[in-house]
Amino acid sequence: MPSIVDKSSVKMICVDDFALRKRFSYGTVMINLENHRIIDMIPSRDTNDVCNWLKTFHNIEVISRDGAITYASAATNSHPDVIQISDRFHLIKGLSEVICKYIFREFPARVEIPLTESITDEMKALYNTANRSLRIKFAHEKRREGLTISDIALLLHSSPKTIQKYLAIPEDQVPKSKEIARERQHQLAVKQKEQEIEEARQMALAGYPIEQIATLMHHPYKTIQNYLNPDFSITNGHYNVRIPGKLAPYEREVIELRSKGLTYPKIHDIICKKGYTGSVASLRMFMQKERTRMYEQNETEKPHSEYVQRKSLCQLVYKKLEDIGTITAKQYQEVLKKYPLLSELYALTKEFCNVLFSNNPAKLDEWINEAQKYDIPELQTFINGIKKDLTAVKNGIIYSYNNGLAEGSVNKIKVIKRIMYGRNSFELLKAKVLFGELFHVKFN
Repeated sequence: MPSIVDKSSVKMICVDDFALRKRFSYGTVMINLENHRIIDMIPSRDTNDVCNWLKTFHNIEVISRDGAITYASAATNSHPDVIQISDRFHLIKGLSEVICKYIFREFPARVEIPLTESITDEMKALYNTANRSLRIKFAHEKRREGLTISDIALLLHSSPKTIQKYLAIPEDQVPKSKEIARERQHQLAVKQKEQEIEEARQMALAGYPIEQIATLMHHPYKTIQNYLNPDFSITNGHYNVRIPGKLAPYEREVIELRSKGLTYPKIHDIICKKGYTGSVASLRMFMQKERTRMYEQNETEKPHSEYVQRKSLCQLVYKKLEDIGTITAKQYQEVLKKYPLLSELYALTKEFCNVLFSNNPAKLDEWINEAQKYDIPELQTFINGIKKDLTAVKNGIIYSYNNGLAEGSVNKIKVIKRIMYGRNSFELLKAKVLFGELFHVKFN
């Protein structure tokens, strides 16, 4: 299908690629920057094809594009004197990805910092994975507040998959914690026995013989004797005492292997070769009880450090601190104290954004000189890319044109593709897109 416009009238355009079949074949779309309408499409993004296509538009003066070499070369070869504009959004996105890649390479998944504030009793209870019902309710509450699944996972020190399972449980169907129920039952039994002991001792003080007390309370003579003994312990000596099982000889090894990140099935395979005959489920249960035991053992000790997730540090590259629910201002300051370079990289990214919207291309040279001081391979690669396309990047600072129209048009093409899914050739797709544009021109 031919173009629906007079090609000689087209002067200012933006181009972008779109997927015909993702990861296999792509096309290129052209949009008129003056009237915001799609002009033409081709089923290729190869340099030669795009170059020949652009040559059919003889009077092009401005081309807005992303930083792809394909479009830069095609524009230069087809119209050597055209004003090429590199899109600001893609430049900012490129630098953000570079900084995030560096953070992922150099920083641990959890960055340790000094404790910024005391941990509340609520959070202590939530960190204990035995309190499953509390954790499920907490996840639902934070979801209502607008936090993402990933953010909730970071707060609860769990995986996103676990949080998804929590949120799939209706709040009115949250199961009671087995550990809490068992402990409540134990406390009730202890309280009942305390009342019986107190009653027996009051009767003894009143002069009742042991035989009569035993008859009145429906207990054996020996039990009443025990109740009246000042050294009698209410709690059974076996309560909360671990009985060694099949896993006992391998417990230390299981803890060590788990701390190295090995999965339970892998640990099971290793210790089975050494004689263990139990199940994988037993390993999980043991580690759960071990975590609970360590938690209760250290509960009274105030920790001296806490952790900030690496993901939160990456989000700070492109988000404001107040928009991130997984890191506080105090934690942010502690991270910057420990890693001053991170503060410089954040400032470098912010300054780059300011330069792109400053209308002063000379500031770009100053920014490049400053950025070159950092011995970060990813950053140096990004700077080299800017240098190769320096004129287009500076034009992006001077002119207000960008590729926003192209991004919106690609979304429009995707919708039309989905409508025609399963029987759509490129020619039919192009016809639907261009006739749609013609309809809007004629009737709007």
